[in-house]
Amino acid sequence: MSDANATATETALRAEGLSRTFIDGKRRLDVLRGADVALAPGEVVALVGKSGSGKSTLLHLLGLLDRPDGGEVWVGGEATSKLGERDRSTLRGRNVGFVFQHYFLLPEFNVLDNLLMPGRVAQGPFRWAGGGLAEARTRALQLLEWVDLADRAHQKPLTLSGGERQRVAVARALMAHPKVLLCDEPTGNLDPDTGGRIIKLIFELSRRDRVATLVVTHDRALAERSDRTLRLEAGTLRAD
Repeated sequence: MSDANATATETALRAEGLSRTFIDGKRRLDVLRGADVALAPGEVVALVGKSGSGKSTLLHLLGLLDRPDGGEVWVGGEATSKLGERDRSTLRGRNVGFVFQHYFLLPEFNVLDNLLMPGRVAQGPFRWAGGGLAEARTRALQLLEWVDLADRAHQKPLTLSGGERQRVAVARALMAHPKVLLCDEPTGNLDPDTGGRIIKLIFELSRRDRVATLVVTHDRALAERSDRTLRLEAGTLRAD
């Protein structure tokens, strides 16, 4: 079923006909069957479904971490199916931010360095951050200010609470001024109050920076607050 809320002229990310099948011995599992998705700048869309329904698989395809068996993904208007791994990685690094349930912060580095690390790894030297190291550092400190963690910049992640670590992860995801933010159960490890603050932050930053955001969640309140909800069931994606 087509997700037609966002038109081609206003989409930050679009996918058509995505299919993904996994083979386990003699068992064939059709996780996705012709999924269509379109995300507009500044909107927040919830993705719901039972555990094991393929929500994370869909996120990995949309974020260019995996390739579909069929269909196409456009990021910022650019088709991706024929891109080589290096070009896919570059496009992903410049356009897509990820926030996961597990924070994936590097414990041996401080908060500021965790925000700067993706640019160093990309060997770009920070071109995706809008300039060199000085510009990237300025961007990182701005983001830490926006997520109310400026005073934690030089602390190690393990000294922070779960909510603080997730705020660091949100800031890191936004370092490259992405067009798209993909969140996989970002509040799954947090208590309801802390999770609520993280969701509020994601909504505020998405609106302010016009970032198209897709959030995988089991949280009914989050889904109700979103601009719209998509449900994945039996390999089929539909409006909820």
